[in-house]
Amino acid sequence: MKKALVINAHQEYPFAKGELNKALVDKITNFLSSKGYEIKTTTMKDDWDVEEELDKHVWADLVILQSPVNWMGFPWSFKKYMDEVYTAGMFGKLSQNDGRSEEAPKKNYGAGGLLQNTNYMMSLTFNAPEESFNDEKEYLFQGKSVDDLFFPQHMNFRFFGMKPLPTFVCYDVMKNADIENDFKRLEKHLSEVL
Repeated sequence: MKKALVINAHQEYPFAKGELNKALVDKITNFLSSKGYEIKTTTMKDDWDVEEELDKHVWADLVILQSPVNWMGFPWSFKKYMDEVYTAGMFGKLSQNDGRSEEAPKKNYGAGGLLQNTNYMMSLTFNAPEESFNDEKEYLFQGKSVDDLFFPQHMNFRFFGMKPLPTFVCYDVMKNADIENDFKRLEKHLSEVL
Protein backbone atom coordinates (compact mmCIF):
# COMPACT_ATOMS: atom_id res chain seq x y z
CA MET A 1 0.00 0.00 0.00
CA LYS A 2 1.23 3.50 -0.84
CA LYS A 3 1.73 5.83 2.13
CA ALA A 4 1.32 9.62 2.25
CA LEU A 5 2.02 12.28 4.84
CA VAL A 6 -0.06 15.42 4.31
CA ILE A 7 1.07 18.51 6.22
CA ASN A 8 -1.22 21.51 6.72
CA ALA A 9 1.18 24.40 7.36
CA HIS A 10 -1.50 27.06 7.80
CA GLN A 11 -0.97 29.62 10.53
CA GLU A 12 -4.14 31.45 11.54
CA TYR A 13 -4.15 35.22 11.01
CA PRO A 14 -6.98 37.70 11.60
CA PHE A 15 -7.56 37.92 7.84
CA ALA A 16 -7.06 34.19 7.12
CA LYS A 17 -8.60 31.57 9.37
CA GLY A 18 -7.39 28.60 7.31
CA GLU A 19 -10.62 27.35 5.75
CA LEU A 20 -9.16 27.17 2.23
CA ASN A 21 -6.02 25.31 3.26
CA LYS A 22 -8.12 22.90 5.33
CA ALA A 23 -10.45 22.34 2.37
CA LEU A 24 -7.46 21.68 0.10
CA VAL A 25 -6.05 19.19 2.61
CA ASP A 26 -9.46 17.47 2.68
CA LYS A 27 -9.51 17.31 -1.14
CA ILE A 28 -5.97 15.93 -1.19
CA THR A 29 -6.63 13.28 1.46
CA ASN A 30 -9.91 12.23 -0.22
CA PHE A 31 -8.12 11.88 -3.56
CA LEU A 32 -5.29 9.87 -2.02
CA SER A 33 -7.75 7.62 -0.17
CA SER A 34 -9.57 6.94 -3.42
CA LYS A 35 -6.24 5.83 -4.94
CA GLY A 36 -5.51 3.40 -2.12
CA TYR A 37 -3.08 5.45 -0.06
CA GLU A 38 -2.72 5.03 3.67
CA ILE A 39 -2.56 8.59 5.02
CA LYS A 40 -1.13 10.35 8.04
CA THR A 41 -1.59 14.06 8.63
CA THR A 42 -0.01 16.84 10.62
CA THR A 43 -1.47 20.29 11.21
CA MET A 44 0.64 23.13 12.53
CA LYS A 45 -2.07 24.43 14.85
CA ASP A 46 -2.24 21.06 16.62
CA ASP A 47 0.35 19.62 18.96
CA TRP A 48 2.99 17.49 17.27
CA ASP A 49 5.93 15.47 18.50
CA VAL A 50 9.37 15.65 16.85
CA GLU A 51 10.06 11.89 16.96
CA GLU A 52 6.58 11.05 15.68
CA GLU A 53 7.02 13.51 12.80
CA LEU A 54 10.38 11.97 11.91
CA ASP A 55 8.76 8.53 11.89
CA LYS A 56 5.99 9.83 9.61
CA HIS A 57 8.56 11.14 7.11
CA VAL A 58 10.48 7.86 7.11
CA TRP A 59 7.22 5.91 6.73
CA ALA A 60 5.83 7.97 3.82
CA ASP A 61 6.36 7.37 0.10
CA LEU A 62 4.86 10.80 -0.56
CA VAL A 63 4.87 14.04 1.43
CA ILE A 64 2.41 16.76 0.42
CA LEU A 65 2.86 20.16 1.98
CA GLN A 66 -0.24 22.39 1.88
CA SER A 67 0.63 25.95 2.83
CA PRO A 68 -0.38 29.55 2.46
CA VAL A 69 2.34 31.93 1.34
CA ASN A 70 3.00 34.61 3.95
CA TRP A 71 5.58 37.30 3.24
CA MET A 72 7.01 35.26 0.36
CA GLY A 73 7.49 32.14 2.42
CA PHE A 74 5.95 29.68 4.84
CA PRO A 75 4.20 30.66 8.07
CA TRP A 76 6.45 30.83 11.13
CA SER A 77 4.83 27.75 12.65
CA PHE A 78 6.00 25.58 9.75
CA LYS A 79 9.45 27.15 9.89
CA LYS A 80 9.56 26.15 13.58
CA TYR A 81 8.48 22.63 12.55
CA MET A 82 11.32 22.46 10.01
CA ASP A 83 13.85 23.80 12.50
CA GLU A 84 12.88 21.22 15.11
CA VAL A 85 11.91 18.15 13.06
CA TYR A 86 14.34 18.41 10.18
CA THR A 87 17.28 19.33 12.40
CA ALA A 88 16.56 16.31 14.62
CA GLY A 89 16.48 14.11 11.52
CA MET A 90 19.91 15.10 10.23
CA PHE A 91 21.89 12.38 11.95
CA GLY A 92 20.48 9.07 10.84
CA LYS A 93 16.71 9.38 10.33
CA LEU A 94 16.26 11.73 7.36
CA SER A 95 19.89 12.13 6.35
CA GLN A 96 23.35 10.92 7.20
CA ASN A 97 24.91 14.24 8.18
CA ASP A 98 25.25 16.63 5.22
CA GLY A 99 26.66 14.15 2.71
CA ARG A 100 30.31 15.17 2.86
CA SER A 101 33.09 12.88 4.00
CA GLU A 102 36.42 13.43 5.73
CA GLU A 103 38.13 12.33 2.51
CA ALA A 104 36.26 14.97 0.43
CA PRO A 105 35.09 17.71 2.80
CA LYS A 106 34.44 20.18 -0.04
CA LYS A 107 32.24 17.91 -2.19
CA ASN A 108 28.71 16.54 -2.16
CA TYR A 109 27.24 18.94 0.37
CA GLY A 110 23.59 18.05 0.83
CA ALA A 111 23.89 14.56 -0.70
CA GLY A 112 23.40 12.58 2.51
CA GLY A 113 19.61 12.22 2.29
CA LEU A 114 18.08 8.89 3.28
CA LEU A 115 14.59 9.45 1.79
CA GLN A 116 15.61 8.51 -1.76
CA ASN A 117 12.31 6.71 -2.40
CA THR A 118 10.10 9.57 -1.21
CA ASN A 119 8.38 12.08 -3.48
CA TYR A 120 7.11 15.45 -2.32
CA MET A 121 4.68 18.01 -3.64
CA MET A 122 3.98 21.56 -2.52
CA SER A 123 0.45 22.94 -2.78
CA LEU A 124 0.40 26.67 -2.13
CA THR A 125 -2.16 29.45 -1.75
CA PHE A 126 -1.21 32.99 -2.82
CA ASN A 127 -2.83 36.39 -2.63
CA ALA A 128 -0.74 37.24 -5.72
CA PRO A 129 -2.36 36.71 -9.13
CA GLU A 130 -0.86 34.14 -11.48
CA GLU A 131 0.16 36.93 -13.85
CA SER A 132 2.63 38.24 -11.24
CA PHE A 133 4.97 35.35 -12.05
CA ASN A 134 7.04 34.45 -15.09
CA ASP A 135 6.84 37.96 -16.53
CA GLU A 136 9.93 40.16 -16.45
CA LYS A 137 7.74 43.26 -16.72
CA GLU A 138 5.98 42.48 -13.45
CA TYR A 139 7.30 44.57 -10.58
CA LEU A 140 7.71 42.21 -7.64
CA PHE A 141 8.80 38.81 -8.95
CA GLN A 142 10.72 40.19 -11.97
CA GLY A 143 10.12 37.15 -14.18
CA LYS A 144 10.64 34.57 -11.45
CA SER A 145 8.40 31.52 -11.06
CA VAL A 146 6.73 30.15 -7.94
CA ASP A 147 9.37 27.42 -7.82
CA ASP A 148 12.08 30.09 -8.00
CA LEU A 149 10.52 31.77 -4.98
CA PHE A 150 10.41 28.42 -3.14
CA PHE A 151 13.87 27.25 -4.19
CA PRO A 152 15.01 27.08 -0.52
CA GLN A 153 12.16 24.69 0.34
CA HIS A 154 12.95 22.53 -2.66
CA MET A 155 16.54 22.37 -1.38
CA ASN A 156 15.34 21.41 2.12
CA PHE A 157 13.49 18.41 0.68
CA ARG A 158 16.38 17.59 -1.68
CA PHE A 159 18.76 17.63 1.31
CA PHE A 160 16.86 14.56 2.56
CA GLY A 161 16.97 12.88 -0.86
CA MET A 162 13.32 13.52 -1.72
CA LYS A 163 12.20 13.94 -5.32
CA PRO A 164 9.87 16.76 -6.46
CA LEU A 165 6.49 16.48 -8.09
CA PRO A 166 5.17 19.59 -9.86
CA THR A 167 3.98 22.34 -7.52
CA PHE A 168 0.26 23.18 -7.38
CA VAL A 169 -0.85 26.78 -6.78
CA CYS A 170 -4.10 28.59 -6.02
CA TYR A 171 -3.60 32.23 -7.00
CA ASP A 172 -5.31 35.46 -5.96
CA VAL A 173 -7.29 33.72 -3.22
CA MET A 174 -8.11 36.84 -1.21
CA LYS A 175 -9.13 39.38 -3.85
CA ASN A 176 -10.22 37.36 -6.87
CA ALA A 177 -10.80 33.79 -5.70
CA ASP A 178 -12.04 31.03 -8.00
CA ILE A 179 -12.14 28.25 -5.43
CA GLU A 180 -14.38 25.78 -7.27
CA ASN A 181 -12.09 25.96 -10.29
CA ASP A 182 -9.07 25.62 -7.99
CA PHE A 183 -10.56 22.41 -6.57
CA LYS A 184 -11.05 21.04 -10.10
CA ARG A 185 -7.52 22.00 -11.08
CA LEU A 186 -6.16 20.32 -7.93
CA GLU A 187 -7.89 17.04 -8.75
CA LYS A 188 -6.59 17.18 -12.33
CA HIS A 189 -3.09 18.01 -11.08
CA LEU A 190 -3.08 15.11 -8.63
CA SER A 191 -4.40 12.75 -11.33
CA GLU A 192 -1.55 13.76 -13.63
CA VAL A 193 1.34 13.64 -11.14
CA LEU A 194 0.45 10.62 -8.98
